[in-house]
Amino acid sequence: MISTGIQTAAYLLASILFILSLGGLSSQQSAKRGVIYGIVGMAIAILSTLLGKEVEGHIYIIVALAVASVIGITVARKVEMTSMPQLVAILHSFVGLAAVLVGFGSYLDPQTHELMGSERNIHLVEVYIGVFIGAVTFTGSIIAWGKLEGKIMSKALIYKGRHAVNILIMLVTIVLGVRFGMADGTNGLIDLSIMTVLAAFLGVMLVMAIGGADMPVVVSMLNSYSGWAAAAAGFMLSNDLLIVTGALVGSSGAILSIIMCEAMNRSFFSVIFGGFGNTSSSSSAKIEGEVTSISHLEMAELIQESQSVVIVPGYGMAVAKAQYPINELVEYLKGKGKTVHFGIHPVAGRLPGHMNVLLAEANVPYDIVLEMDEINPDLPETDVVMVIGANDIVNPAAIEDTGSPIYGMPVIEVWKAKKVIVMKRSMAAGYAGIENPLFYKDNADMLYGDAKESVVSILHHLNNK
Repeated sequence: MISTGIQTAAYLLASILFILSLGGLSSQQSAKRGVIYGIVGMAIAILSTLLGKEVEGHIYIIVALAVASVIGITVARKVEMTSMPQLVAILHSFVGLAAVLVGFGSYLDPQTHELMGSERNIHLVEVYIGVFIGAVTFTGSIIAWGKLEGKIMSKALIYKGRHAVNILIMLVTIVLGVRFGMADGTNGLIDLSIMTVLAAFLGVMLVMAIGGADMPVVVSMLNSYSGWAAAAAGFMLSNDLLIVTGALVGSSGAILSIIMCEAMNRSFFSVIFGGFGNTSSSSSAKIEGEVTSISHLEMAELIQESQSVVIVPGYGMAVAKAQYPINELVEYLKGKGKTVHFGIHPVAGRLPGHMNVLLAEANVPYDIVLEMDEINPDLPETDVVMVIGANDIVNPAAIEDTGSPIYGMPVIEVWKAKKVIVMKRSMAAGYAGIENPLFYKDNADMLYGDAKESVVSILHHLNNK
């Protein structure tokens, strides 16, 4: 066992390491160091908590940690990068569920009802808010997982009166909260249980109302919710480290969501109230032009003659695991003296930073990976843009069609380049479920097929020239 002073010092060290971890994760160059800081900080946090004076039943805790660790390692080793967004979403649900269970456990603890006056009232507020946030996070994250996994429709579920229903739920929640605080003993358990069911339903309502193209922001927002749920659990357990850690996760997730909303020209508050990323209007613009395609040999000849190439990756690159041959293609082109850059949209893929992680995994140099705002000004002077498995993030309807569901969302303006090659398996719509006029542009051609196989074929033709 360790003294309270040593435990507090360990908590402080762990908090510092968590802050350094978040700082390290802010850039690709320092991301690995940031992960190590986080691992060490979590190890210190677990050990210092386990060895605390008030902790009992160590054997059960150790067994639970061992079982959970085996499950975590197994899942982490098996999960594909394409399924990482789903994994993150479902992990958020566990945090929310934990907050709900901690809340009920804290309320049923006899020591809670020995508290008097303001101390008791404050604790009951902590329990009530913690359970509410946890329940919203739990069900909202499950719906997000279902959408990302394709088990629930990705389109926004829009219906009349949904905002009124949400407001009614909040009003009832407040009334139940007052009753809960005034109840004697555990008599408020029924009010707490009803509120939990309502909050769980609210979580479903909020995330179901969000369109598929905006799911990366939803994952980020749920990350924030899970942080606040953890912080609430920390208050209920009087655990300073859990409060600090939860606040760090909650605030960083909220900041990331705000940044992404600004990048997508969306309202941050509409994310919170479940109106994000959808519109009742539908596109009325008629798509003109004809879809043309080219072969792998023609593609190889095209980029062989080009001096500047921009590659815009999307979820299709992740599915095909094409980042490795793409890196080979980049090295080949750079070796020929050509200028090569990547253009990354803030919500490319289905997770914030999804494409950056994939490219880093393939050892693509950091200095040629540019954000949307950096690459757009260069596109008019670019000879060839290769769009690899991306769709909604390069859709000109976001700028040209006021009736489009994604109108107003900043996109990578690839159609301004001299030539655009869109690499896709088929003409299927993207995650937002809308058509892309880019495919019909005069300077755009389709290269059908699996992204990895296509890039390998292009490399084969280039090496044989």
